[in-house]
Amino acid sequence: MVLKVFFPSCCSSAESGILVGRWLSEQNSAVVLAVLHFPFIPVQVKQYLSEVQRVTKVSVSVLGSWSNSKQEKEESLSEFLEDLGTIFSHEPWIQISKEGDSKFWSCSTLQKHSTSPKEEEIILVYYDQRKVMLSHLHPPLDTAASTDHEAKDASKLSAIFDTVAKSTVLFMTDRYDDGPIKLTHWQSDGVEASIIVELLKQASVPACMLLTFLLSLISGICRSRVLKFWPLSFLWSKLSTCEQLGHRLQHLQVISSNKKAQNQAQLMRSSSIPMKVNRSLHCASSLSWCPWDIKDAVKANIFVSLLIDVALGILLMSWLYRKNRIGHLADTLIPVADHVAEELQDLLQWLMGAPAGLKMNRALDQVLGRFFLYHIHLWISYIHLMSPFIEMILWYVGLSACLGLTVALCILSDVIALLTFHIYCFYVYGARLYCLKIYGLSSLWRLFRGKKWNVLRQRVDSCSYDLDQLFIGTLLFTILLFLLPTTALYYLVFTLLRLLVVIVQGLIHLLVDLIDSLPLYSIILRLCRSYRLAAGVKFRVLEQQDGKPLRLLMQINPLSYGSVVQTYRLPTYSCYPKDSWTSLCKKLFLGELIYPWKHKGEKQD
Repeated sequence: MVLKVFFPSCCSSAESGILVGRWLSEQNSAVVLAVLHFPFIPVQVKQYLSEVQRVTKVSVSVLGSWSNSKQEKEESLSEFLEDLGTIFSHEPWIQISKEGDSKFWSCSTLQKHSTSPKEEEIILVYYDQRKVMLSHLHPPLDTAASTDHEAKDASKLSAIFDTVAKSTVLFMTDRYDDGPIKLTHWQSDGVEASIIVELLKQASVPACMLLTFLLSLISGICRSRVLKFWPLSFLWSKLSTCEQLGHRLQHLQVISSNKKAQNQAQLMRSSSIPMKVNRSLHCASSLSWCPWDIKDAVKANIFVSLLIDVALGILLMSWLYRKNRIGHLADTLIPVADHVAEELQDLLQWLMGAPAGLKMNRALDQVLGRFFLYHIHLWISYIHLMSPFIEMILWYVGLSACLGLTVALCILSDVIALLTFHIYCFYVYGARLYCLKIYGLSSLWRLFRGKKWNVLRQRVDSCSYDLDQLFIGTLLFTILLFLLPTTALYYLVFTLLRLLVVIVQGLIHLLVDLIDSLPLYSIILRLCRSYRLAAGVKFRVLEQQDGKPLRLLMQINPLSYGSVVQTYRLPTYSCYPKDSWTSLCKKLFLGELIYPWKHKGEKQD
């Protein structure tokens, strides 16, 4: 059977001593965590390891001996290291030795308590202890497609990462301590620390407390009964600016919260953020070996997203208020609105004639055309009435960019919705008229076939009609059928205009969702320290010689950028309906209104 010994590369130049680590019996593997140097008292070593085991919940023990003899041979030292196996009873007792400056190492095992000791083939695997400890080993994203063999390999590898990650207490003891225990590991020259980071940690506590108080105050105002009355509640639920502000408020609550969460789902539930937890993150958070704090990852991604969002918003605000661009924008807005109104008037004049050579119903065509022309006249009057205040409104609206670029984009979307309100009215009028005729024709068509719609049972039943009903039905069917082309043409034109506005707003909200959901911190971490986000490992052969153990180097395979985005993608508020193409085409054909927001109880395909 093959014995695998995982040896930290930082201990290759350590002085002679004993190997401290964890024995994985189910894998026949030994994970070396540190080298304990002479002199030491065995009783104190056992007490120290039992205390480490109690804190870390990892069965840490003495696995064997490590000999780094600078001279050619030291027989007394080798005999002493062999005798240590009787004090620290571990089966098998691993002996690793490095002779002088030679690149070849010898590794052997002793099985004193075995009746029939077998010679085992040994594989010595070097690993970077710092990278393994700080990395987060991700499970396969496609868990359904992964085989049982791959799942077993992932679990075996996770046990190694788990052992190193949970042994933080062991790494707190360095060679400069005054205690009797002297260890060599990745932090043996001193614990890594930064004065700036420590100061920021100390300053973050009162800052988070103040931010929590302010956010609770704002949340109490938002939950007050004043905002639950009809006009304010409607605006809060329909304006994308209010939705984005509420979304960012929840993000700030996540950052300032001090509650411990075991996984991302619990963190999001405690912060009242609706989301669908990614399956890969759910798998990662359900494993006990995951050293990466999911809460810290989510907080870091949200914080960096907020920081970049506000920075871009401030840049936009500085660009708007430079060289009087707000005044130029206000001066351009009125001519653009007049030009759009003139184009709509020309379009209506074209529809009131013979559009594309089609024969329209003259009376209905004139009524609809004059009705819509009157609405355009009202709209132009409203724009010119607001023209003296537009520059002041834009000046105050531009200040909202300091809240972030996403807030400014949502305000732009709401401004587009207000400026195209007349197009929305045209679309609603045309859609309602067209829908009325479609449902009227379908009802009268059932009358010809001796059918009717049963409202209670929600089905079509047979029905007998008398002669008068059939005559009135035929008359109404003929009128609606000959008026349908005129109504359908107006409906088609204004629906296309409405869809154009919805597409522009949809592109704006796609950009907002991209900024909100992009895990920028994880992407930067993947770019600068790719080992922190590990997808797996690979092994490189260092040397292979007869009579010597096979030496391998374990290297971390980083997670791909696509997997990083898929795993750590932040949730968005997603207030827009996600209709399928079939449902959308059905609504357009039947004349049902297409709203840019969801309704309560609305079924989504």
